[in-house]
Formats: sequence, structure tokens, C-alpha cells
Amino acid sequence: MDARTHAFRLPHGVDLRKAIEHYVTTHNILAGTIVTCVGGLSTAILRMPGAATFSHLDGDFEIVSIEGTLSANGSHIHLSLSDIEGTVKGGHLDYGSLVRLTAEVILMENPQLVFSREFDPETGYCELKVEQAQTS
Repeated sequence: MDARTHAFRLPHGVDLRKAIEHYVTTHNILAGTIVTCVGGLSTAILRMPGAATFSHLDGDFEIVSIEGTLSANGSHIHLSLSDIEGTVKGGHLDYGSLVRLTAEVILMENPQLVFSREFDPETGYCELKVEQAQTS
């Protein structure tokens, strides 16, 4: 079976991560990736590389890039955004990151795989586990 493309638009004020995860769960996507997202945020909650806590940013931000692995069993999303002066910040996307005006999201689903997340004592985080989907 071939990969499937999913596309949807999110309105102003929606929590970006929560909405993406809700879409993945609702559409039973077991192995997905974020292809792109064009839009902006008014609030961004990011964990920067190596940081133990999340940064809370408020302002007018453009989504410069976004990528991630998605499944009904969990997600891992990285986001880069630029502010009004073009300064770019990026990190792990967390809940509470709110869409400014709109966000156009494109996801790709691979029905031949199943993603899950399992705790890895070596990294201290839930890490990606990839399995082949069972065919009937």
C-alpha cells in the first residue's frame, strides 16, 4: 500500500501540537511524519536543545520549519520559528503553542509501519520504536 497524504488547516487560537495529535488519533495514523506546516504562532512553548525546562515565547512568529514523527502512541515534533526581526529559535514543540491567524498542515502516513514510543533509560526519554504493520 502506498503512502497517504493528509492536509488540513488550523484556525487562529488552536493549540498546534494538540490539534496535530488529535488529527493523528482521529484518523488512526499509526506511522506518520509532518511534511510541512505554513503559518504562524502567537505563543510558542519550546524546549531548546539540552534544556531541562520549556521556554514560553509570546509574539508574532512565522513557522520556518517543522518536522516530526507521529502516531496514535505519541509524537516527537521539532519546530523552528522566526520573530518580527527574523531571529530564528527552535526546539521541541510542546502543548500551549497557539496558532496565529492560520496553520496549513500536511502529514504523510506510511501504512506499512507502526510507530510507538518507549522509555529509553540511556537517553531518559521515550524514543521511537518502528515495527512493520501486520497485514491481513
